[in-house]
Amino acid sequence: MFKDEINISVSAGRGGDGIIHWRQQKYEDKGGPDGGNGGEGGDVYFIAVRSLRALNKLKKGQTYKAEDGRPGGGQNKSGRDGMDLTIEVPVGSYIKNMKTHEEYECFSENEPILIAKGGRGGFGNTHYKSSVNTTPKKAGYGFDGQTYKMYIELRIIADVGIIGLPNAGKSTLLNEITNAHSKIGDYPFTTLEPSIGVARDIVFADIPGIIEGASSGKGLGHKFLRHISRTNILFHLISLESKDIISDYKIIRKELEKYGNGLEIKKEIIILTKQDTVDEKTLLNAKEIFSKHKIENIFSISMYDETSIKNLFDFILTKIQ
Repeated sequence: MFKDEINISVSAGRGGDGIIHWRQQKYEDKGGPDGGNGGEGGDVYFIAVRSLRALNKLKKGQTYKAEDGRPGGGQNKSGRDGMDLTIEVPVGSYIKNMKTHEEYECFSENEPILIAKGGRGGFGNTHYKSSVNTTPKKAGYGFDGQTYKMYIELRIIADVGIIGLPNAGKSTLLNEITNAHSKIGDYPFTTLEPSIGVARDIVFADIPGIIEGASSGKGLGHKFLRHISRTNILFHLISLESKDIISDYKIIRKELEKYGNGLEIKKEIIILTKQDTVDEKTLLNAKEIFSKHKIENIFSISMYDETSIKNLFDFILTKIQ
């Protein structure tokens, strides 16, 4: 199952305790203090990776903890620092610290973001030696690391978001113009999760079919509406097999407007799909209907017509690059 949001807890490592220790010398039972400091607790980082399924490795409600620092040793040896913990999240993740309300956005791949700082190690008794206290009999405890509850939400970063009603041909188009391998079938809701494809450095995202009421929680597409919030332009696919193409168009537009967050004002290209299923007159009538509604940038394509796909791709090159 595809995860695009999750709540987890993170806990940085506790610092190691300092120790009370005395220098051992020949013919001297107890020399001066030589207790070392405890090691630092490990930090917790998030790092963005190119995997939409990175959140699948995390368990809801789980606490992910960095290593504790080790206690100090004799001969003024400091304890080993705890190992840091790095948690992978998909590029495009939005992260919120539920305690401090700090927010992070993971745009850069392989660039660690410090989330929780490890605790400082406690001082050994050597630290407390002074001219007035030459034999300190105390050492410090290590400090706890920072612990937070975190909310992680994936918001896919893509140049082009491919949207439309179920079975409009979104996955087929993505597969045709990129290196993606989305599942395809002659039934609604074939796509159960977003798919990404890349062609000529342009990133395309196929968003699962949106239905009427999606913005209020109906169907499979509602939880993915946020994934098109960061796209530069929308490919709005409408099947020419539809009995009412303008109604299909308005269903999607209504859901974008209800969801808001800038989706309703994004640049949009209308793509009439399955051109091979209708005659020339029907195709011209469909384009005329959109023209009457003052809708521009209308393309018609067939997956059996390479020229129509090429013309569409050449057009998007002028818009993105």
